[in-house]
Amino acid sequence: MFRRNLFITLLAAALAVACDRAGADSPATPADAAVISVSTVEVVEQPIKRFIRVSGTLTAQEEADVAAEVAGRVVATPVERGSRVGASDSLVRLAAAEGEAQAIEAQANAAQIEARLGIANGAPFAVESVPEVASARANVQLARSEFERARTLHAQKLLSQSEFDQSSAKTEAAERQYDMARNTAAQQYQSLLAARARVTLAQKALSDTTVRAPFAGVVGERFVSVGDYVTRGTKVATVMRVDPLRVELTVPEQFVAAVATGRTVTFEVDAYPGETFVGQVRYVSPSVVASTRALTLEAIVPNTANRLKPGFFATAQIEQAHMLPGLLVPVTAVRTVSGTARVFVVNGDRVEERVVSVGQVVGERVEITSGVKAGERVVGSGVDRVVDGVRVVVR
Repeated sequence: MFRRNLFITLLAAALAVACDRAGADSPATPADAAVISVSTVEVVEQPIKRFIRVSGTLTAQEEADVAAEVAGRVVATPVERGSRVGASDSLVRLAAAEGEAQAIEAQANAAQIEARLGIANGAPFAVESVPEVASARANVQLARSEFERARTLHAQKLLSQSEFDQSSAKTEAAERQYDMARNTAAQQYQSLLAARARVTLAQKALSDTTVRAPFAGVVGERFVSVGDYVTRGTKVATVMRVDPLRVELTVPEQFVAAVATGRTVTFEVDAYPGETFVGQVRYVSPSVVASTRALTLEAIVPNTANRLKPGFFATAQIEQAHMLPGLLVPVTAVRTVSGTARVFVVNGDRVEERVVSVGQVVGERVEITSGVKAGERVVGSGVDRVVDGVRVVVR
């Protein structure tokens, strides 16, 4: 019994000593830790540029479905999909033999009428220069001269009344022939104008056997091949202007008052991760789409290097028309762990850890939307060395 009691006493003493050592080796609480030297910054409030986050699609600045304007068989296709073309460059050529023949025929008809009217080397039309008119005018002058002589002789009783009447009638007939010649010449000139119009149409039809690009750009698609027969209106190719590009964005109804033409748009595309492109709002729709309660706007984006392609999906930020105040702290003052942002507010000689919500980044500072107030001071750097409640000294 004595040995049993002695063993229990010794065991209890050993346990007591172990507990004392464990207590001596345990770490100090934050409140009892060594003082940490930190720098602080003030939470400042100032107006900042605001951005609306939206999404949209890149589209070509211009896109045209180019069609044939005359019927014919395709004899050449000098472009392929992706070919770069200038304005009026050839896209497709059609057989031109029929068009050439029609143009020659129309020119010959016009030249025939010009010769009849005495028009040469592009001279303007003058009715008195028409041969028939000039001849009729000469006959009138001759008839009038003879009539004047007949009247003089008749007054002297040297010419009978019958002969005088014949001279008068001859003069009147000559004048009528002159008027008819002038009218005929005028009608022929109108026929010449119609013939010249047919020449213009024939030359256009001949020119239209070459289907040309309406503007400088890139061929998106070619729909015909050599040997195909096309009719008027058949689509032969698609041409797109890709510098600059348009980005069409959809803005929720509540942000309608915040957007305006001339505002800056920055966006990213999946093809170039981490790279930002910049454009400018050019067009804002005058109405909201009733089904989506959203506004459509369009920005212009330079694309000199042709890296951006129509159809790319864009995630964009639009600069709002007015700046609004926000609370800012340096980016280094925020510690983010598992998606939760924290700052450390200095109260006296200790720090207080606060969970905050962050907004947009402004240069080397970040907006704090909740969790702090303007004028409070927070640890500006080295936030990984501090914890809630630790004692600090501001350097």
